[in-house]
Amino acid sequence: MLFSTPPLDEHEQAVCARVDELRRALRGQVSEDRRWTGLLRRVSSARAIQGSNSIEGLDVTLDDAVAAVGGGDPLDTPEDVWAAIRGYRRAMTFVLQLADDPHFAYDTSLIKSLHYMVMEYDLAKGAGRWRPGAIYVRSERTREVVYEGPEAIEVPWLMEELVDELQEQDPSVPATVRGAMAHLNLAMIHPFRDGNGRMARILQAVVLAREGVLAPAFVSIEEYLGRNTDDYYEVLADVGGGMWHPQRNARPWVRFVLTAHYRQAQTLLRRANEAERRWDMLEQEVLQRRLPERCVGALWDAALGFKVRNATYRDFAELSIVAAGRDLKALSDTGFLVAQGQGRGRFYVASDALRSLEDSIRRDRSPIPDPFEQDPRQPTLPLIS
Repeated sequence: MLFSTPPLDEHEQAVCARVDELRRALRGQVSEDRRWTGLLRRVSSARAIQGSNSIEGLDVTLDDAVAAVGGGDPLDTPEDVWAAIRGYRRAMTFVLQLADDPHFAYDTSLIKSLHYMVMEYDLAKGAGRWRPGAIYVRSERTREVVYEGPEAIEVPWLMEELVDELQEQDPSVPATVRGAMAHLNLAMIHPFRDGNGRMARILQAVVLAREGVLAPAFVSIEEYLGRNTDDYYEVLADVGGGMWHPQRNARPWVRFVLTAHYRQAQTLLRRANEAERRWDMLEQEVLQRRLPERCVGALWDAALGFKVRNATYRDFAELSIVAAGRDLKALSDTGFLVAQGQGRGRFYVASDALRSLEDSIRRDRSPIPDPFEQDPRQPTLPLIS
């Protein structure tokens, strides 16, 4: 027996519909051949990597998360943490490959394979294998046991039941809710010695990717969960009730996940709108100074607070080391970038002028409401501008 999906009430159905509406709007923004779409996807993927791993205490800077997306090297992240980040990136890259595979099927081998990718850096933690014994989840703050998983002997057949349920794909249940329930059940079964949280979030990503709604970078809630980790753990603890009790009500969890999807979709749609304005403004600045249009990419990253390195810029612009260095020096000479460090350690950050331009783009941001505080009879909920 697994946690069962609660029948959706009027309010939950309304929020599901609103999330779908936001995603359609976002699809219109990112599916066209816009020059900034790839940059937005890269940053969104990096924020997902950063968020999901921060929940597990694996802290990586956003600069290094972006480097991970591009297969680059870190600036500040310790090697053991970087190995975990690379593993998570590999698993999510595999999820992308599965998104439109016509021969795809859910099975336990898939879940074990994904876990191996995530945990390959530490084989002693049972990468790709079900846990052999009891499992206890402890509070990071008090070190008290807050959850005990089912007995190890139950794990194989519980996981078989989970993949059978996923394979059936009940069309009456929205994909967002099916993903949430897959996340909950894997987290509560806790089938592995380590990496269960990351695996629960990856499995949720698989469910959403298979729906073909949007690229995983644009439907992921890892960033939201990373920013609301205490609330995330609190609702899991509330629904779990301290030990394996699949008869408990999963509705609080479903509502939490729907809220996360709503707020994350609003955030991404707002970022897409800002991305278009940012590109247009930076393009005008570059053209006025008679610089190559490719320089917009370097200014884009710096405006968002990233450290711009020769290696990352030349990969983006497809330039030689010398040509990339010439562009970055020109941007520094015009007062948009500020050089820091020496030699191979040199990087560039936004100047006050560039930060001022970025502030003008973000000036009109407003708080994103809780969708369950809205009237479900209202036909549409206001989009964030």
